[in-house]
Amino acid sequence: MEPILASSAGAARALALVEALRAGFAAALEEAAAVAGAPARFEAVTWLRDGGRHGGGSRLATGDGAAFDRASINVSQVHYDDEPARALGSATALSTIIHPRHPRAPSVHVHVSWTELRGGRAYWRVMADLNPAIPDPAVTEAFAAGLRAAAPAAYERARAQGDRYFWIPALGRHRGATHFYLEDHATDDAEADLALARAVGEAATRGYARLLAGLLPGLGPATADERARQLAYHTLYLFQVLTLDRGTTSGLLVHDQNDVGILGSLPSHVDRALLSSWRERLPPPQGELLDALVAALPAAAPAPVDDATKAALAAAVRAHYRAHPDALALQASGGVEVPTVANHR
Repeated sequence: MEPILASSAGAARALALVEALRAGFAAALEEAAAVAGAPARFEAVTWLRDGGRHGGGSRLATGDGAAFDRASINVSQVHYDDEPARALGSATALSTIIHPRHPRAPSVHVHVSWTELRGGRAYWRVMADLNPAIPDPAVTEAFAAGLRAAAPAAYERARAQGDRYFWIPALGRHRGATHFYLEDHATDDAEADLALARAVGEAATRGYARLLAGLLPGLGPATADERARQLAYHTLYLFQVLTLDRGTTSGLLVHDQNDVGILGSLPSHVDRALLSSWRERLPPPQGELLDALVAALPAAAPAPVDDATKAALAAAVRAHYRAHPDALALQASGGVEVPTVANHR
């Protein structure tokens, strides 16, 4: 069954944008992998919201190969055209995370979404952040320069908001080397807002694919130390996503029909012991959440994060915040927050 699409023209326009970004990104990543002699093919996986009545989505996914540890490019559109009492009219999004196999090739996260509220207000959320296990200042600056050129007027505000959002208080460090984050972005010029979302989305996806194509062919075999640094960083990535990321948590609290897709950002393996060691650094009741996350991971070293594990992690997050709703206040904030969960009610 195909999902029923949102009826509004704005949602249709946003869907066309994110689908174009996804198609171009997947093609560019496949080309980069092929040039490096490590062919990878993205395969589509679909999901439906309420049997398709309220939309759904699909993700292009690959991984566990020579080029990519995990890679997921998700497009979704959820709407409530048939339920006018809800605050949300529709939400259309691209969300992608790419974790290369080689430790010296950085991961990337990009999110572009359009939200329409029932009262007529609509806004964009635009994010792009480079996440290297082993930072390379030249690569980081090249990625940041592309974003700066795409949105010169908004760049400093977005960088500052991203730096706040991706800060991990318990560890005293950021997730990622450079961040771009615009939340609740809307001006009086809808065409300019659309153009900004497109420009940043293209700069992030195309720029990253170019960086990867330039890096992969020249990387020699990874050392044991590099692999260890990557595993530690992947563990930090999972920690940030599951204990701080508002977008991930909101998605899990709104519904349970795409848990594996929502957690498509997680790498293939993490260090369970390292994750557990951060427990005492967390404020209550978040230590309980970390205990539940560690319990959901297989007792292996390193611990694999397969689809069954993702489902268990999603259930742990959902159970924690239902038991401790006030703990949502401890999640990351870039200074601008939107009531995502409440909008779906």
